[in-house]
Amino acid sequence: MSGGVDSSAVAYIIKEQGYACTGATMRLHTQSGEGCVTSKDIKDAESVCDKLKIEHRVVDFSADFDKYVINNFIECYENGATPNPCIECNFRLKFDKLLEYAKENRFDKIATGHYAVIEYSEKYNRLVLKKAKDLSKDQSYVLYRIKKESLKNILFPLGTVTSKSETRKIAEQIGLDISKKKDSQDICFVPDGDYAKFIEAYTGKKYPCGDFIRFDGKYLGKHKGIIRYTIGQRKGLGLALDRSMYVVEKNLDTNTVIIGDKEHLMKKELLANQVNLLAVDNLDTPMRVKAKIRYKQEEKDAYAVMENGLLHVTFDEEQRAICKGQSVVLYDGDIVIGGGIII
Repeated sequence: MSGGVDSSAVAYIIKEQGYACTGATMRLHTQSGEGCVTSKDIKDAESVCDKLKIEHRVVDFSADFDKYVINNFIECYENGATPNPCIECNFRLKFDKLLEYAKENRFDKIATGHYAVIEYSEKYNRLVLKKAKDLSKDQSYVLYRIKKESLKNILFPLGTVTSKSETRKIAEQIGLDISKKKDSQDICFVPDGDYAKFIEAYTGKKYPCGDFIRFDGKYLGKHKGIIRYTIGQRKGLGLALDRSMYVVEKNLDTNTVIIGDKEHLMKKELLANQVNLLAVDNLDTPMRVKAKIRYKQEEKDAYAVMENGLLHVTFDEEQRAICKGQSVVLYDGDIVIGGGIII
């Protein structure tokens, strides 16, 4: 329970379904501040549990949050990638460490406020992860790294609600004070969105300036440190250009950022590692899928196959700004086949 509307509504729903419930809040404080769940959020979660007359526990995963989420976030930027820390947090903490804690304490399942569905598929003859009924809130993309053997121990009660307003109505009907609480936005531990400032404050490092180089080799000016730029970025470059241009590549060896036109961002293929397959056991032969390369993007037609331990995805049409460090997630209709981290 994060102290928000979604997880609070879930606590009510599963109690009404007859489960013996305990609310658990992960403490994820970082060296730089309070991280994802603040002290106020913990108090809000406690208040909801009091209202529902269920036990509340605070589980301290702050060291794990630093180790697995923050450090990975920094390493990705330092290596020229653009990470998705929410995916890492779900994989490492919510559906690994927290599930492990639950089992050790003799709980059968964990329930969260994510918008996704877990149900049996006749086609794949197993439990599968599926998109939420409310596609505008669907979070299946950030959940694809859940281990398939863990699906039987997870509940997503909000996967079948029709809208976020329905969730808020549930909270209002049971008199929860948090019913109008705003949703969290962006990366929780970088509330102002200045990733480079966060990384420099956290590590104590200063990342050296370098050269902006045009795709044809022309020098354009100085950049302010390679961690400040991501593939596809157009704004905030600080360059006087005669047309809209984008970051198309980052060269760590020379500490240069390469600038190009939109056409230089277009690619039809990608490779991914750290592959997790959910609906199938292997992809030895090419499979027709829909593939999604970032959270808010619509999935596109593609073929996917495993080759030499890597996931190889070939799109029917060129895709803009395929970005190292982001995830590619594969779908068959509303079923998540699996995915991996783009390299």
